[in-house]
Formats: sequence, C-alpha cells, structure tokens
Amino acid sequence: MAVEQAQKLTGPRRALEMALAAARVADENHGTDVVVLDMRELTQMFDYFVLVTGRSRRQIHSIGDEIDRKLQREHGERRLGIEGYDESHWVLLDYGAVVIHIFDAPTRDYYSLEDLWAGAKRVPVEFSTNGAAT
Repeated sequence: MAVEQAQKLTGPRRALEMALAAARVADENHGTDVVVLDMRELTQMFDYFVLVTGRSRRQIHSIGDEIDRKLQREHGERRLGIEGYDESHWVLLDYGAVVIHIFDAPTRDYYSLEDLWAGAKRVPVEFSTNGAAT
C-alpha cells in the first residue's frame, strides 16, 4: 500500500491495515504464532495487538526492525515508543492504535496475553509464506 493511500485511511480502518501489515512482516521474517487481536471492545487505549514469537534475539530484533521499516515506508507511521529491545525477551513496539509484542517462546508462554485478553476477537490474517491463514 502506498503512503498516500495509507494516509487517506483514518481511525480503526487505518489501525487495522497497520496491524495486518505488521503481522505479514512478522510472518515473512519467520515469526511464529502470529496473532492479531481486536482490542476495541475491551479498551480505549489501543485498537489492535499483534503478537509474534521469535526464536532468537537476532530474529526478534529483525522482526521489529522490519515492521518499523514497513510501517514507516508504506504507511507513513512512526513508532511512538519501544520497550525491551536490549533484553530481547519481549519487545514492545507502540504505534498508538496498534501495539506489537514480539516475544521469545518462554516469555510469551509466561505472560500469556491471549489468555489475559481472552475477550478480544482474533482478526483473520492471510499469510503468504510461513503459515496458513489464521
């Protein structure tokens, strides 16, 4: 999606496009268990969570860096904040309406955000490389 097209989208539609783009980038970079959660009915703080598992520190960094590039280049979005990059067990990328969580497997299992936010609806995502449609 071109920046001009992406910037014409507003509100929840724009946030959804960002979340789906981030999920696809994670999949293309061999992230596993990629899930998009629609948080709009549960909180006013953000619209979508993207959850991803990486197998190594290098992969977690690569996924986060590529998501940053994609959202900035094709959606004109700059990240508002980042947490956990140095430790690399759980990297959080904050884009305001979309929050991306990239975990190593033990950390994802421990915090179990899917269970914590069990009331959130899963958003279907079509992947082209790593996984089947969710």
